[in-house]
Amino acid sequence: MRMKDLYAPTLKETPSDVETVSHEYLLRGGFIRKTAAGIYTYLPLGRRVLLKIENIVREEMNRIGAQEILMPILQPAELWKQSGRWDDYGPEMMKLKDRHERDFTLGPTHEEIVTDLVKNELRSYKQLPLTLYQIANKYRDEIRPRFGLLRAREFIMKDAYSFHASWESLDETYEEFKKAYSRIMERLGVRYMIIEAETGAIGGNASHEFVVPAKIGETNVLFCEKCGYQASDEKAEYKGEYTQEQEEEKPFKKVPTPGVKTIEEVSEFLGVPPSKIVKSLLYKGREGYVMVLIRGDLELNEAKLKAHLKDQSLRMATPEEILKDFGVPVGFIGPIGVDVKKVADHSVRGLKNFVVGGMEEDTHYVNANHPRDFKVDEWYDLRTMVEGDPCPVCGEPLKATKGIELGHIFKLGTKYSEAMKAYFMDENGEMKPFIMGCYGWGVSRTMAAVVEHFHDENGMIWPLSIAPYTVVVDILNMNDAEQKQVGEKIYQVLSEKGEEVVLDDREVSPGFKFKDADLIGFPIRINVGRSLKEGVVELKKRYSKELVKVNIKNGFGTLLETLEKMKREYDPKEAAR
Repeated sequence: MRMKDLYAPTLKETPSDVETVSHEYLLRGGFIRKTAAGIYTYLPLGRRVLLKIENIVREEMNRIGAQEILMPILQPAELWKQSGRWDDYGPEMMKLKDRHERDFTLGPTHEEIVTDLVKNELRSYKQLPLTLYQIANKYRDEIRPRFGLLRAREFIMKDAYSFHASWESLDETYEEFKKAYSRIMERLGVRYMIIEAETGAIGGNASHEFVVPAKIGETNVLFCEKCGYQASDEKAEYKGEYTQEQEEEKPFKKVPTPGVKTIEEVSEFLGVPPSKIVKSLLYKGREGYVMVLIRGDLELNEAKLKAHLKDQSLRMATPEEILKDFGVPVGFIGPIGVDVKKVADHSVRGLKNFVVGGMEEDTHYVNANHPRDFKVDEWYDLRTMVEGDPCPVCGEPLKATKGIELGHIFKLGTKYSEAMKAYFMDENGEMKPFIMGCYGWGVSRTMAAVVEHFHDENGMIWPLSIAPYTVVVDILNMNDAEQKQVGEKIYQVLSEKGEEVVLDDREVSPGFKFKDADLIGFPIRINVGRSLKEGVVELKKRYSKELVKVNIKNGFGTLLETLEKMKREYDPKEAAR
């Protein structure tokens, strides 16, 4: 490919709405263009990278015996209603009606479609196990699309689904996917972590995420340096001790707290620590309101709450709903005298004489106690774990980092097969629901994650495995006939050898070409310039300052050998050393 023909419109200035390095460089490097918030067009360079990522994923899926299919993006609501997720999935689901007023969704995932597909085809245990996968567009109506390709409304994903006659068979396939995903990460050349994760709206009883550490990652990872425990903060369980206060219970009383709503304001106004205040949070779900109680110095883990209550439709009640149904402004809601289901974090169990909302504007109760003053219906671990909390395995203080989730695997069990009546006949002639697994990989977000992982102040540093092109040949002076001739010849030789090569034959300055080459992130650059008078061209790795001079007076043999050696040694991780 010649640069003068390549549609790769690079930008000198950083667009005003970028939030991350990957967003900036992919826009400036001419890989993507924004169509609307969270929706992007992939230009030729970006498409080449995407195809290489897809091929790596596809090869690893085929390697473990998964078979590729392609399912519809437009999905009828009936299937989602069968599984119970039409109302549970949440506002991220893009819903629409056709001209006949029938409900559809633009698929955020395909568990319902694939279960419906096989339930009339797979009849016997002899046909199992079976794993199907696709690489396709997905849609989620993110409330705030951000970080470019990392949180988009339209994105490309590989999703696979396995069907089994036994849990042992599912376990085997699950482990195969773990190994396949690890190989994908290794082929990308990135550091990664495998962490225990919450199943969320997908469901199931076990899941793991494959995460690339990154400062801007949206997955909060907790890990133990001693025993190797790794989990998302949505999944990590608190198994430490809670204080069991021994105070005598005092009579509760209502006190005025004018204009005081937040935990910090209440703490300062009443002169009590946040750990002696209980937050009362109202949620609304399928069965109505639920009041959630947690100590004031802790954060509620909403994922744990939804998992414990088995209701993914739970959402925090709005201030308008609270005022209308309870007659009290937000900030003054509390558990005393309120007839709703109450669930509490274990941190509340050992408290004595604590502060809660007064169920009246500008008031709070002090010296509240349970079960004397109110009843808790259910106790759970609902706190969000943070750095320094004890490891649930060995008790050592946990460390924290952030990461970008690329892969997520789930043991679904019979969640979908039972709901959608997808059965097979086992070896005893009995009808049983399929035992299922689900395995996702974010293809388009992989592009952004790799850039977050490998870049410098000048631009992207692509691994060889997914670089749009491996080599760029820069003719530094297009007015020099010898440089043009040699550059063209090198380009021709490399092309005939099957090298993915670009010839920068634009009539622009050498500095302009160098900046574009670094921004785009071509792994190896060959300079055809002034040193050609001595019969020499220069080779340079993207992340290195070293120029390797190669004499071509006697042909291109040494050049080809040097290029192959550079490719073998090429390691973008060196840029961070």
